[in-house]
Amino acid sequence: MLKNGVDHILRSTPETVVRGYLSPFVKPKLYIKSGETVQIDTVTGAGVPKEDPEGFFNENGIPFSDSVKEILDIVTKVEEMGHVLTGPVYIEDAVPGDMLEIRVLDLQFRDPYAVNRARPGVGALPDITEITYTKVIPYDLEKNVAMFNKNIDIPLVPFMGVMGLAATEQVSSGPPGRFGGNLDLKELTIGSTLFLPVQVEGGLFFTGDGHGAQGDGEVNINGLETSLTGIFEFILHKGRSLKWPMAETPSHYIVMGLDTDLNIAAQIAVEESIDFLTARMDLSTMDAYALSSLAVDFEVTQMVDGVKGIHGMIPKSLFKNLKDTYWAKTN
Repeated sequence: MLKNGVDHILRSTPETVVRGYLSPFVKPKLYIKSGETVQIDTVTGAGVPKEDPEGFFNENGIPFSDSVKEILDIVTKVEEMGHVLTGPVYIEDAVPGDMLEIRVLDLQFRDPYAVNRARPGVGALPDITEITYTKVIPYDLEKNVAMFNKNIDIPLVPFMGVMGLAATEQVSSGPPGRFGGNLDLKELTIGSTLFLPVQVEGGLFFTGDGHGAQGDGEVNINGLETSLTGIFEFILHKGRSLKWPMAETPSHYIVMGLDTDLNIAAQIAVEESIDFLTARMDLSTMDAYALSSLAVDFEVTQMVDGVKGIHGMIPKSLFKNLKDTYWAKTN
C-alpha cells in the first residue's frame, strides 16, 4: 500500500490515455486484484484546440499546473479527439458473466476551473447557436462553488462522466451502453458505487470526463468539464450477471435505462426497477410496478449523448427491515 493509503496510482499521460473510445484491444496500463484501490488521474481537453493549446490557457489566465502540462502533452501527442480517458485497468480473474463493483472513495479537483461548451448541431437545442460557445468558469474551492458570474455560484458536486468497461468491440465514448461509459449520472459522486457487467477478460476499466457539477439532462452536452483525481476500489463478483448498469448511494438504489429513444430508455428503467424489487425485496411483479409508480423517481440522466439515459431512484428509506450495511454513510 502506498503512502496515501491506496494500492496503486495511475497517472494521465499520452501513454496511459485514449481519446474518444473504449476498446478491448488497448493494452492494460495497470493490473490489479479484486479488493484493491487505485488512484486515477484524469484531465479534460474541453475547449483546448490542437492548433494552439497553450494559447487557450494564456487567454483565460489559467496557470500551467502539472495537470495543465499533462493536457498540453496529451493534446499534442494523442491524435484522436473526444473524451480523454485514463486506462484501462485490468482486474485479475474478471471474465464475461461476472459483475464489477466500483466504489468511488474520493474525488479531488486538480485545477480551480471548468469549461462549458455548446456546439452547433448538438445538445437538446441543436439550432440555438451557429458558433461554438465556450465559457471558462473559475472555482472557489474554499467555498466549494463554481463562480458562473458575479451573481451566480454553482455548488460543486464532482463525479466522473465516464466510467466504463470495455465492450467486445471498440466503441465510441460518446454514447453510453451496457458497458457503462458516458453515463453522465451525477449521483456517481463520492460515496457512490457503480455496478457493471464484465464483457471481456480483465474487465478493462476506463474513466475520465470529470465534471464539477451537472444538471440532470446535461442539455447543452457539457457539465462543468474539469480535471479530477479519483480513488476507486474494485470488487469482483464472480458469476453475478447484470443486464444493465446499476448504482447505489447511502440513500438510494439506482436503476438505469439506455436507448436512442428516450421513451424506450424509460421503459427499460421501469423494467429494471421491477426486476430489482422482485429479486431483492421479494415483491410480486405487479406490487413492484405499483411501488415504482408510487415511490421511485425516474429522472432524465442525459438527453444529448445519442443513447439517452433515464435513471430510477429507489429510496432505501422505504424498506423498514433493511439492514444498513452500505460501506459509505450519509453525511
